[in-house]
Amino acid sequence: MVFHASDRHRRKLLLVFLFAAAMAFIEAAVVVYLRALYYPEGFTFPLRVMPADILRIELAREASTIVMLLAVAAVAARRFWERFAYFIFAFGIWDIFYYIYLKLLLDWPLSLKDWDILFLIPLPWIGPVLAPLVISVIMIAAAVLILRLYKKEMRFRPPFIAYGLTLAGISAILYTFMADTEATLKQQNPQPFQYWIYLSGVALLLAAMKCTFRGGEKKTKK
Repeated sequence: MVFHASDRHRRKLLLVFLFAAAMAFIEAAVVVYLRALYYPEGFTFPLRVMPADILRIELAREASTIVMLLAVAAVAARRFWERFAYFIFAFGIWDIFYYIYLKLLLDWPLSLKDWDILFLIPLPWIGPVLAPLVISVIMIAAAVLILRLYKKEMRFRPPFIAYGLTLAGISAILYTFMADTEATLKQQNPQPFQYWIYLSGVALLLAAMKCTFRGGEKKTKK
């Protein structure tokens, strides 16, 4: 059976989607167990201290999830930017479905403004659920645009300015997630989320996408 290039792209995208969505359920299931142990009355801040051995396992588990996403991207494609696109696509799907499953399993979050522990490496990330979901949508959109170029046998070459905008945007967003160390390392209630810095970071990422996909497309040499 002969598959056209577009069929292969759709099939790979579907398989990566299924992998990320299934992986999200595993992640959500682990969180269900952890909350049953440490937050039986419902998850809330201030955070509760985990034993050191459990915390080390959690750090290793989170690092393993990134390895898994990188591995599936490496299997899905050969070229660097194409692999990058599959990675951020899988990451975005994973994150969105993680919260979908938590809502189905725990009826949480009650709203997108509820605070959550987003990640643990290198410092705990915290913020309202809406914040990582917006980034996930941006990642999925960027991935689809990159993969569309490769589907058309074009290559992805972002302009130099896009690197600067992306780095500045990611730095601003990560700062908002990790700045409140008092709430994460000293088990205090979080300070108000710094939306203005976060939204500035989002705007920089969108600007990077605009300047990239407006002029960064070049035909692949045969």
